[in-house]
Amino acid sequence: MNGMRILILLALFIGFTLFLPVRAMSHPHIIDVAAELEISPDDLLDDLRRAQVIFIGEFHDHAGHHSAQLTIINALDDDERPLAIGLEMFRKGSQKALDRWTGNELPLLKFLSVFNDNWGMWQMYQKIFLHARNEEVKMLGLNIPRSISSKVARNGFKSLSEEDRQMLGNVQCQVNPFYSDYIRQAMGGYGGHGDQFLYFCEAQLLWDKMMARNLVEFLRENPDYRVVVMAGSGHAWKFGIPKQMLEEAKISYRVLLPEVFTRIDRSNVTKEITDYLWLDEGEDGWTFSN
Repeated sequence: MNGMRILILLALFIGFTLFLPVRAMSHPHIIDVAAELEISPDDLLDDLRRAQVIFIGEFHDHAGHHSAQLTIINALDDDERPLAIGLEMFRKGSQKALDRWTGNELPLLKFLSVFNDNWGMWQMYQKIFLHARNEEVKMLGLNIPRSISSKVARNGFKSLSEEDRQMLGNVQCQVNPFYSDYIRQAMGGYGGHGDQFLYFCEAQLLWDKMMARNLVEFLRENPDYRVVVMAGSGHAWKFGIPKQMLEEAKISYRVLLPEVFTRIDRSNVTKEITDYLWLDEGEDGWTFSN
């Protein structure tokens, strides 16, 4: 009886240890949403290379999402086609500082002051920014002054002055019910009602429109580039920047979103939202290296 127990335990131990490498090699899990199939990293990259713009969503404070972004950037920046990284996090007005950073002309401490003036959470983004500098990958500031978007979020698009409207190129922000529903889903079903929610939607739409315009302007001047756009998932979804980009120009693109349960996950994702969904399978599931 004791001998039989030993044999059973030994068989279980061997089976368990054999299973461990399989699990370790099982990451990442990426779903081709239209095909409803899990695909390999190589298949994903093959398709991303067919597009000129690749939108990769994020939750700004999620380290895994930034690991996934860096993994894609690292895989693409050795291609013959030059690569740029488009940033929701930086204003277009800070482009000279970004150029100096990626050109190794701006010391880290001085750049940090520029970064903190534009955004925050340097620890979350530093590997991407250091990679861009070390590999001389161009970075693009796509956003508008926060003072303008904050004004819209508080008091609506109508509160902008004529000077602000001229600066923005007389952009219009007409929020339809479809866009409102999309924003509410991006917020996990929340967002309130009435004018304040409308103003919030107008501010989001303004960001989408202006980031799309700035992106298209860069590509018109630099048609050989491929661009990876890093933006919050609420802007990277197909209804966000990509839709506004297509209203400006015909540009091939793909959208890759990280899974965020209750917002965009394997139970509610559709091809109208994203091309690919990178599943949340734990801390070790956000790179190609495992």
